[in-house]
Amino acid sequence: MEKPSTARIALKWGIITAIMIMIYTVLLYVTGFFKNPALSWIPFILLLFGIIMSLREYKSLNDKFLNFSEGLGLGTLMSTVCGLIAAMFNYIYIKFIDTTIIQQMRELQIEQMENQGLSQAQIDQAMEIASRFATPGLTFIFSVIGYVLFGFVFSLVVSAIVKNSKPEIDF
Repeated sequence: MEKPSTARIALKWGIITAIMIMIYTVLLYVTGFFKNPALSWIPFILLLFGIIMSLREYKSLNDKFLNFSEGLGLGTLMSTVCGLIAAMFNYIYIKFIDTTIIQQMRELQIEQMENQGLSQAQIDQAMEIASRFATPGLTFIFSVIGYVLFGFVFSLVVSAIVKNSKPEIDF
């Protein structure tokens, strides 16, 4: 039997997962809930779901066999595809659709620093540093890196759990 294509499965589940993340992101932006830090972890749960589903599909197409390295490679590739698509969408959304998102995040950071009791000089210094990194381009790069790193770690764990290597044949 021919081995299933990891690239095809990674592309399929990367796109599906990215679409789920994009829908979730739009809902957060439209409702204003993007200001709640606890809700920013949901895309990574969706990423974990995509990894599990891609490994599950590969395993079912490969006579229930999946070794650790195949699972790690597939999950990481799927995460990269997902990260590129989701980050590109986020870039386009922030840059062209709703250009006020970064300003709203900036205002939220200032409010949080004021609540922590920081002086105006400290807030200004922190915001000057933060403004260097709060550009759509750097947000894109950091998003892709984050998805790949989290995807790699998730793939390590999931692959270790669901692996089922083919038995060695002794002659």
